[in-house]
Amino acid sequence: MSDTDSFIEEVTEEVRRDRLFALMRRYGWIAVVAVLLLVGGTAYREYTRAAETAKAQAFGDAILAALENDAAADRVSALDQIEAPTAEGAAVLDMLIAAEEALEGNGTAAAERLNAAATDGDLPEIYRQIASFKALTRPESALGADERRVAFEAMAVPGAPLRLLAEEQLALLDIEAGDTEAALTRLNALLSDSELTAGLRRRASQLIVALGGEIEAS
Repeated sequence: MSDTDSFIEEVTEEVRRDRLFALMRRYGWIAVVAVLLLVGGTAYREYTRAAETAKAQAFGDAILAALENDAAADRVSALDQIEAPTAEGAAVLDMLIAAEEALEGNGTAAAERLNAAATDGDLPEIYRQIASFKALTRPESALGADERRVAFEAMAVPGAPLRLLAEEQLALLDIEAGDTEAALTRLNALLSDSELTAGLRRRASQLIVALGGEIEAS
């Protein structure tokens, strides 16, 4: 390579370097801002997650502390003073309070509280279904057998999260109506369901025996 070619390359390299520095001086702040936004966004997400975790832990600790009271009335009072961090947390809290109200002998208040949660449109469907199921199974429920049957049939559709529990309640309604044959058919169908839990299997088997039927499922 000649001295002239070498000189030209050096000049070209200097020109490129000068252009790069000029671009950095003109637009470098954009890169700095982008980095700051990226770092700041990550830090904010971590802070938000930590804050949510802390709130959830505090909520759980408050519930455990409230449930340590000996008397049901004291547990209800303590639980009622807890502030839930989310709508879902409030629904869980209402279900716990309802359970304690029932133990206290105030089943009507428990049913009303559960019905309020069951009709809360801001809650996810699963929470509303659980609250509705609990309300329907309360002895203080104002609904008749036919109305409860319609509600449980809606919960017993394929794919529903409370399907098997609703089927159990429908079998109990069959028994209540004096239709033992329908109850036995429904209970044996439950025993052959692949999603059946051990507790539900035990209860269904005991009901079949109590009704004088035979367990058909293996």
